[in-house]
Amino acid sequence: MEEINIICPYCWQNITLHLDTDIGFEKITIVEDCRVCCRPIEISYISDYGKIRDYSYQAIDGNN
Repeated sequence: MEEINIICPYCWQNITLHLDTDIGFEKITIVEDCRVCCRPIEISYISDYGKIRDYSYQAIDGNN
């Protein structure tokens, strides 16, 4: 697991997410709810044998 900090695209609060990195080298897309406003955020990241190499996130259309 690796921790990242993001700004929720809905409520603009800083939140911490724990992403699974124990899967080798793979591009992953998941949906996590904001811990403040409970709206879904799509997170895409590249796991590279225990490290996050790159990530992006966005609001899911229709949930504004």
